[in-house]
Amino acid sequence: MIEEDTVKLLRECDAGVKMGVSSINDVLDSVEAEELRRRLVSCRTAHEELGREIRGRLDRFQDRGKDPSPIAQGMSWVKSSVMLAMKNADSTIADLMTDGCNMGVKSLNRYLNQYAAAEEYSKDVAKRLIGLEQKLTADVRDFL
Repeated sequence: MIEEDTVKLLRECDAGVKMGVSSINDVLDSVEAEELRRRLVSCRTAHEELGREIRGRLDRFQDRGKDPSPIAQGMSWVKSSVMLAMKNADSTIADLMTDGCNMGVKSLNRYLNQYAAAEEYSKDVAKRLIGLEQKLTADVRDFL
């Protein structure tokens, strides 16, 4: 049970990291303020580093990880594209990032509860990912 919950939690974290990186990449070309760009790139780098750590841990379990749901990823891209087409502004990007981070935090907390038997290392990874999402939400508030 511990190993099963550990792998499942790590898979969800893997998908969350990939979704976060993808979402940042989707909006980065539209960013106007250099400070917002710097904050997004910093967050993306932190996600990528945590993603490598997660995949290394999943390799130990001989697991391939998990990609984000194609539906969720597609919906995110469509929402970003439509909102940026209507109003291409840093405030729109900050709004999109805030919504995405809030959904990520909610999902990750649900997975922490659902996979309560996971080993502490995996729970720590999920909590660090939650922390990255919360930090980005705080970092983009100035641009809302």
